[in-house]
Amino acid sequence: MLDYSLIPPLSKWELEIFGIVVPEDHYLRKVASVIPWDDFRDLLAPYYCQDMGRPPLLPVVMLKLEYLRYHHNLSDRQVIARAETDLAFRWFLQYPLQWPLPDPSSLCNFRGRMGRDGFCQIFDQVVGVAREKGVVKDRLRLKDATHVIGDIAVPSALALVAQTRDKLLLAAEPFAAVMVEGERVNLELLRETTKGLKPEERLATRVAQLREMLFWMDELTAPANADSNRLWEKFIVQRDLAHKILDDQEHPDRGDRTVSTTDPDARCGKHGDWFDGYLLDICVDSDSEIITQINVLAANGDEAADALELIRLEEAAHGNDVQALSIDGAGFNGPLLRKLEDPEGLNVATYVPVPEESSSELFPPEAFVEDAEHTKVTCPGGQTSQSRFRDNQKNTTKYRFAAATCRTCPLVGDCMKNPPNRHGRTVCKSDYQTEHQRARQKTKTPEYATVRREHLKVERKLGEIVNRHGGRRARCRGHTKVLIQELMASAATNIKRLVRLLCAPAEAEPCQT
Repeated sequence: MLDYSLIPPLSKWELEIFGIVVPEDHYLRKVASVIPWDDFRDLLAPYYCQDMGRPPLLPVVMLKLEYLRYHHNLSDRQVIARAETDLAFRWFLQYPLQWPLPDPSSLCNFRGRMGRDGFCQIFDQVVGVAREKGVVKDRLRLKDATHVIGDIAVPSALALVAQTRDKLLLAAEPFAAVMVEGERVNLELLRETTKGLKPEERLATRVAQLREMLFWMDELTAPANADSNRLWEKFIVQRDLAHKILDDQEHPDRGDRTVSTTDPDARCGKHGDWFDGYLLDICVDSDSEIITQINVLAANGDEAADALELIRLEEAAHGNDVQALSIDGAGFNGPLLRKLEDPEGLNVATYVPVPEESSSELFPPEAFVEDAEHTKVTCPGGQTSQSRFRDNQKNTTKYRFAAATCRTCPLVGDCMKNPPNRHGRTVCKSDYQTEHQRARQKTKTPEYATVRREHLKVERKLGEIVNRHGGRRARCRGHTKVLIQELMASAATNIKRLVRLLCAPAEAEPCQT
């Protein structure tokens, strides 16, 4: 058996062959000149054990194969098959012609070994190369998100509960075989007795059965080796998922519903149209068009709040200080604007489009003056109201004037469309009125117009990731695996941009006359 940890260097004969068939201006030669691949050795080494198990495949070779896979949008088998015959791939891998390439399953093992943290470090190191080359600036970040379609078929509610029940019984069988067998007998009886019922009635009976199963499954005693018992861990995961799906059925309006047992992390969200899967959220340096940070959210994730996470992750990884951020309409969010622009915090100037203001000629909410203690509000006519109630979901206080007060006010025609009946004018005051007003003022400045023209760059970059490097559809299931996919797709996109920036042909010298 070959020891892949001892792959010999290319022979003189192989170097001559590669020199003939892989020209100096080949794209992969440019990639090798721009990215110092050997510098990844120290990053990859902690994920391998040097004195246990079989000798590992060269980690840098595995990373290069992952890069080729995402750059050319190939599967594991396709990238290995192409490396068998493509001499440019062989040269890039620095892989001897006589040596057989690793099995495609080795790539899956590599991803499992590296995990989320490992691939985050790989992505950050690629960005670090761009910073060392001086192409990434901190003047302006452009943030946007796009949808990633999950690798799932969304079942009906009846099928979802049935799939949950079946997987739960299978996971519980090693720990309660007799009880599981009894539940399967009950299941056959249930199928016979509910065969002619309506779907909603069949759903109710299966929800009740799943709830009854969980009563005794919650009481199962953990084995002595529960911390290392993978079967018990699988059972706990399935049991927790069953509780989540039952809770979704009991509270259908709560949101954050699980849509699939195949990928429990996927959600239903709206990005243009409704879809099931995830959101890919990125920040791009406006000057170099390098992706500086990415994250993957559930489809119904809070895209606005993730702007804070992206900036914090980037600054923690590189020790830089982002000066400004451009975000789409989701960024017109009071809590977000306050945290981003806090002089004692991130202190990032934020540019965001604001909702169109009403063209009504009636007095706007800004015409009503709230006192410093937020206990009363004064209208343009000099009347005050202390009748208020909170809307914590929208972070607002609603003030309501008495009908008698508004009815006798000489300015009522400029304040209300219709004469007051039961109540007078209602005014909403946001806790973040200062932040909203500051965002509105920025939209009137030349800097805002310039930034919004630059914002198109992040939309083009998202299009490149999803259309050229396989980022639109999830290749695997689970939040962590989808994040790994998007990290490598974004890293491949960054490397392509670096090659374009650093290996552009020099301009010809002007002719001397």
